[in-house]
Order: sequence, then structure tokens, then C-alpha cells
Amino acid sequence: MKYEIIIAGFGGQGVLSMGKILAYSGLMEDKEISWLPSYGPEQRGGTANVTVILSDERISSPVLNAYDIVVALNQQSLDKFEPNVKPGGILLYDSYGINTPPTRTDITVHRIEATEATFEMNNSKTYNMIVLGAMLKAAPMVTIESVLKGLKKTLPERHWHLLPLNEEALKKGMTLVK
Repeated sequence: MKYEIIIAGFGGQGVLSMGKILAYSGLMEDKEISWLPSYGPEQRGGTANVTVILSDERISSPVLNAYDIVVALNQQSLDKFEPNVKPGGILLYDSYGINTPPTRTDITVHRIEATEATFEMNNSKTYNMIVLGAMLKAAPMVTIESVLKGLKKTLPERHWHLLPLNEEALKKGMTLVK
């Protein structure tokens, strides 16, 4: 098993955190992992992406040109990374702010309404967990239990009371993928 993933969007959407939590989740399941963040100096509002590799075998390089899974959270990311999904791969995108949807027919495309789901949950901070839940429904590479352990590892102890809300957001995200 090997998943090569890129998650891309604006700074402030939780892109880097999502990748970090996914990487920790892989560690909890004794997988080989790589986490490679990339962001502009603007951070909030600038573009950000993170490459995560989860594998049962050693990882030779964290630098990739093509991905099994692309998660695009804005138009710029969709335009940049749609061509880099491997044939037969998966593209997930949040429809909010997307003017030009993906056009490829050799990949599985999931349009998710993650922004609307955050409004339904009445908490914008759940956005990245909703998106992560959708990705895990499309490609179940780690368990929710491992994600929650990874989240607990990344969150300061003063925020552990938010773990049930994050679990709810993961499950909500899973309902967005048909």
C-alpha cells in the first residue's frame, strides 16, 4: 500500500495541519510516512500545500511530480495540480470558489461541499477535518481512531476538549463523498 497525496489551498484553511495529522495517523499505524510542507511568505491568504506519502515500504523521496490523490481547496490549486493526478487517481475539490471545475475523465473526481458543511456545523475551524474525512472516505488509508490519536498528538492539551467536535467533523466529511 502506498498513497502519494498533495493537499493544496490558501493559508489559513488548515492545509498544513491536515497533512501533519494525516502523517501522524500513519505513524500510529506503523506506516512509513513523509510530510513535506510548502507555503509562501504570506501564509494566511497565500497559497499553501503539503505532500504526504503513506506507505507500507520505505519511501525513497518526498518530492513528487504526480499524485495518487489531489485535494484542491481553491481554483489556483485545482488549476495547478489537476494535471498531476495519476491516471486512475482521485481528485477531491471543495466547490466553494471554484469557477472552472475539473475536466479530466481518466480520474475519479469528488466535488465536496466542505465550506457549506462548516456552516452546518456552525464552526469554521472544522473545515480541515471535514475535508480530511471526505478524503478518507474516498481512500480509506488510515482509521478515524488513528486520525484522532494523530490530532491529539498535534493539538496542545488545552484544546483536547475539541476532539469530539473534530471527530464529528471527520464523520460529516465522510458523508460528502458518494
